[in-house]
Amino acid sequence: MSDDAGAPILARTAVVQTTNGPVRGYADAGLQIFKGLRYGAPPVGELRFKPPQKPAPWTDAVDAVALAAPSMQAGVDPTAPVGQRRSAGTPDTPGEPAASEDCLFINVWSQGLGDTKHRPVMVWLHGGGFANGSGGAAMYDGEALATKGDVVVVTVNHRLNVFGYLHLGELAGAEYAQSGAAGMLDIVQVLEWVRDNIEAFGGDPGNVTIFGESGGGWKVSILMAMPGAHSLFHKAIIQSGPGLRAAKPETATATARSLFQELGIEPGDVKALLARSAEAVSAAAAAVVARLPADQRLNGFSPVKDGTAIPGDPFHPAAPGLSADIPLMIGTNKDEATLFMIGDPRFGSLTEEDLAKRAKASAGDKADALVALFRKLHPGNSPSHLISDVQTATGMWSGSITLAERKAAQKAAPVYMYQLTWETPVARGRLKSPHALEIPLIFDNVEKARNFVGRGDEPQLVADQMSSVWLAFAKTGDPNTAGVPLWPVYDAQTRATMMFNLESRVVNDPNTEVRALLLG
Repeated sequence: MSDDAGAPILARTAVVQTTNGPVRGYADAGLQIFKGLRYGAPPVGELRFKPPQKPAPWTDAVDAVALAAPSMQAGVDPTAPVGQRRSAGTPDTPGEPAASEDCLFINVWSQGLGDTKHRPVMVWLHGGGFANGSGGAAMYDGEALATKGDVVVVTVNHRLNVFGYLHLGELAGAEYAQSGAAGMLDIVQVLEWVRDNIEAFGGDPGNVTIFGESGGGWKVSILMAMPGAHSLFHKAIIQSGPGLRAAKPETATATARSLFQELGIEPGDVKALLARSAEAVSAAAAAVVARLPADQRLNGFSPVKDGTAIPGDPFHPAAPGLSADIPLMIGTNKDEATLFMIGDPRFGSLTEEDLAKRAKASAGDKADALVALFRKLHPGNSPSHLISDVQTATGMWSGSITLAERKAAQKAAPVYMYQLTWETPVARGRLKSPHALEIPLIFDNVEKARNFVGRGDEPQLVADQMSSVWLAFAKTGDPNTAGVPLWPVYDAQTRATMMFNLESRVVNDPNTEVRALLLG
């Protein structure tokens, strides 16, 4: 059905009363869906760089039926045409408006409103580092997961890059002491909203799982160490994004000084900074990040251990006691680095010289031994894929093992480790099992991601397993379910790891020699 202008007419849900005011979504495919639901006041003007505030309350029902603005994206023109706004790896979403500072919105999918089912709640934190992305991306659509598992799915937009993580504590005083954690505090406010409102959306505020990929996994890691998030979630999943540390205040302060300099403003003159447009601040931040050493650019503006919102490094030198009782599932994909390499026109024809140089940059003095090990483990790999092996191992894979071992050492809650080894056929098979491949599989969104997972039946066979596992873990804290082998908990003795593939299997301590070389 459509109106005279051709726009679809949505079947509206019943009005739901939230702590901020009444909202109304739409019904589709047996689900009650709310998109662009505001959870925070616009963080603009005097609220820029400050902890989030609750929105002004409203009394008339507000429609939440369309995606709302994502955060300003790092170094990308938010006014550019759709398809040209985002950086690589964070494609635009049809129907999503231009990025904006006014970005504190969530999306909710549920099979019932205000009934007595008390469904498990799954809160998704998007990737894109701490710089880009949104909860509205097509791969994150919660319809299939909410339908399959009868859970409530929530996806989140929050402040990113300079708007979420500009550390002003040393330059502007107590009023801005937590500015370097503003984006994380936005997520804490989402979890408070879930605690206070999700029952009206059919969810159980006492059974909340936070899960995220890449930067989203790092956000999960940090939330596990944030006092403000304590007791607001009950299970955690970290996908290809182990966050062992947060940014140092002194480094973040130096970056903030560079931003003031780029804008021609006296360091600490926040009044002048607030007077600049969001576009001007964003462009200046991009220029600052571009001048940082290559190994620092990814986290040019990222969460800062300010001593209050984020008291210290989340998983260094040990796992945080705050979340000792939280069950954790953590893992990686076999070929994470290929996603970042595929845009290189020389990918597939990189040389032995390239391999030696890039391995040294990733592994230092261990580079030669690590390359030799991967030649033995993967004898058919070209220098391009051996570079991917090295970068994957020294990055997300070894970091995930370190995080899992520190968490398991607490002996307070179970840890489960996985690795996705199924390979996508797209890009003529060169991607193999890249970063982010698991996302459409765990969301059961194969049809929305055929350009990533490929055609045929194989992707759905893996998705059937992985989505069922994620749902089982969200419900009980134990991922064991029909369709996969018995999955033991992870510890430093056996290192049991579920290897997801067409026929999944458990392997104890996969790539033993690589782990021993990198981590001992």
